[in-house]
Amino acid sequence: MARQLVRSYRDLEVYQVAFATAMEIFEVSKRFPVEERYCLIDQIRRSSRSVCANLGEAWRKRRYQAAFVAKISDCQAEATETQIWLEFAVR
Repeated sequence: MARQLVRSYRDLEVYQVAFATAMEIFEVSKRFPVEERYCLIDQIRRSSRSVCANLGEAWRKRRYQAAFVAKISDCQAEATETQIWLEFAVR
């Protein structure tokens, strides 16, 4: 299987999966109870989108190892936050 040249953060599989997941979360969260609109829904949507935003920032800072690692760490933190909010939603 030939690998494609990565020219942008949008070409990264991790970004594509994170973006698709954030969009799916947006669509699914439309069906959440109205009373969760300003708390749970907002938190889940913001943290899931933040994963993508931080991946884009990490891409821009990839030449600077410490800055890159810090942004990747932020991605992991936001992904974990999203998982936790989703656990609350399921319960």
